[in-house]
Amino acid sequence: MATSQAREGPHRAPVRRPALVHPLWVRITHWLNAITAIVMMLSGWQIYDASPIFSGFAFPMSITLGGWLAGALQWHFAAMWLLVANGIIYLMLGIATGRLFSKFFPLSPRAVWRDVALAFKGALSHADLSQYNAVQRVAYVAAIADLIVLVLSGLAIWKSVQFPLLRDIMGGYDSARIVHFCAMSFLALFLIVHIVMAALVPRSLIAMLRGR
Repeated sequence: MATSQAREGPHRAPVRRPALVHPLWVRITHWLNAITAIVMMLSGWQIYDASPIFSGFAFPMSITLGGWLAGALQWHFAAMWLLVANGIIYLMLGIATGRLFSKFFPLSPRAVWRDVALAFKGALSHADLSQYNAVQRVAYVAAIADLIVLVLSGLAIWKSVQFPLLRDIMGGYDSARIVHFCAMSFLALFLIVHIVMAALVPRSLIAMLRGR
């Protein structure tokens, strides 16, 4: 007589799903933010070329968006509203769930310098994607702050008369344009480094796509 185990077949261990790294709302806001930031950057370069801040410097037409000033402005403002709405949703959900503080804080200069040194030695661990190292934390916090500066300096340029206090905080209209340009340059640098790091650690890209 066959035993009950033989009739039922060998017991199988339950299949464990990988731990959730990024919930759905994080992935959606992340990719929307990436798309809108790139659209604003490329269209912003076309707007810059129409009235350069620095004489003798202009962005090649091949890497701009909009074709001409009016077209670039339409792209820029369309992306701006989506960027602001998406950013507000991200911050509100991040604060409400506690994720914003648990992922990016605490943050100390000593931890940042330690992880920078480890990164240059090639010894910085990425084994646990659910935990950000100090370099990632400071980079993401700086990127969030930079996007806020971009929006505020953009408002000071776009609605200079309606927001005189904001314009004055930026040092005037011309200074606001320089602040906006510098914030855009930082964002471009962040995106380049971010893409390079995703290529070096492809598991992080998969986690942002699949969540696990």
